Amino acid sequence: MNLVDFLDLEAIRFDLAAGSKRGLLNTLSQIAGQRLGIDGAAIAETVAERERLGSTGFGGGVAIPHGKLDGIDRVYGLVARLAQPIDYKAIDGEKVDLVFLLLSPRDAGAEHLKALASISRLVRDAGTLGKLRGARSRDALAAVLIGDDEREVA
Repeated sequence: MNLVDFLDLEAIRFDLAAGSKRGLLNTLSQIAGQRLGIDGAAIAETVAERERLGSTGFGGGVAIPHGKLDGIDRVYGLVARLAQPIDYKAIDGEKVDLVFLLLSPRDAGAEHLKALASISRLVRDAGTLGKLRGARSRDALAAVLIGDDEREVA
């Protein structure tokens, strides 16, 4: 699965201010809710449920909060680069500055896992992470994401 198949490039948040993990997840949930036409509070609760199982702080300054919920018919992803890193209780203890919110329909087993794997591959590449962190605009951030997809296909 390619990133452009599920990432909402129009909704990328660049230098997003987030004082805390909870505030960040609520903000991203509201943005996703508006984009998807569903209740942001339902998204926030779904993501919070998943976080209670263990932090989705992936490591290396990256978090991939995710969940499955009713009311959507496709896998949906939202990317944010934070203005300042926040304590996310990541597995490596590092503060987080790149966040990939991933939402899927409840019955999207394989598709959800494929989307998680696509994000995981992206954030394991130090060069790509450097480009994401060095991007100077939302469009530049999107170009890095699209470029990574093109590199995977080639």
